[in-house]
Amino acid sequence: MRIGIDLGGTKIEGIVLADDGRERARLRVPTPRDSYEATLEAVAGVIRELEAQVGETCRVGVGHPGAISPATGLVKNANSTRLNGRPLDVDLKQVLDRTDIRLSNDANCFAVSEASDGAGAGAPIVFGVILGTGVGGGVVIDGRPVVGAQAVGGEWGHNALPLPRDDERPGPQCYCGRKGCVESWVSGPAFQAQYVKASGSELRATDIAEAAATGEKIASECLERYCDRLARSLANVVNLLDPHVIVLGGGLSKIPQLYERVPELWKDYIFSERDRIATRLRPPQHGDSSGVRGAAWLWPV
Repeated sequence: MRIGIDLGGTKIEGIVLADDGRERARLRVPTPRDSYEATLEAVAGVIRELEAQVGETCRVGVGHPGAISPATGLVKNANSTRLNGRPLDVDLKQVLDRTDIRLSNDANCFAVSEASDGAGAGAPIVFGVILGTGVGGGVVIDGRPVVGAQAVGGEWGHNALPLPRDDERPGPQCYCGRKGCVESWVSGPAFQAQYVKASGSELRATDIAEAAATGEKIASECLERYCDRLARSLANVVNLLDPHVIVLGGGLSKIPQLYERVPELWKDYIFSERDRIATRLRPPQHGDSSGVRGAAWLWPV
């Protein structure tokens, strides 16, 4: 058996999969906010508890934000910034006193899962998107993730928002140090902040979408602007990679309006005939489980 861990900004989820892919156990805990060391201990605690539940020592795969730098061996580009500059793989192996642990970018894990037997199954090129606390992406070609020379393959969230309007310049400050990144516009916290600014009220992203569905004016306007920004950003991905399927993951993938409105809007931005856009935008077949399943499959059968 194998364990998959999804180390997110707000939660750590773990799953145990049998060799045939059946789920044997699952556990979710909040991600500590106070320290890197507390995060390490929380991940180790989930692994220990899952192994206790199934009564067996398992191989472990961990999906995490950012990437392990090929140059330094340290985490870089994580929106959970306390991970940056840390030897996460080395430290986790040390805390657990074992070596059978593999790590990969969380969006790559998500993309591999959906390309293997999910919403992108059978498609030659799949782009997996994380829309949550941060904005990540993973590219899978013929079933294999594209990591790249800097280990940043698929990191569309830290390109600038395409075709910015006058009121979108220079854009919000991003944790990476620049302004106007895609992530600073279309992440969950960014969408919520846009609604607060427009309405004075605080709602979760999915609640804003629900309010829009009932015809609430401010929510509808905020959601339409969000869809247009997402359409512009994904159009750049299509123009560069030309994927057959784009699969959305993360908390905002639960917003149903995205799957109708974004493909309609991106027709104005993709470099192709407007009525012949073959790329499909789909929700994840495995839902919240996709990233953690992909982490588990870092160990082949």
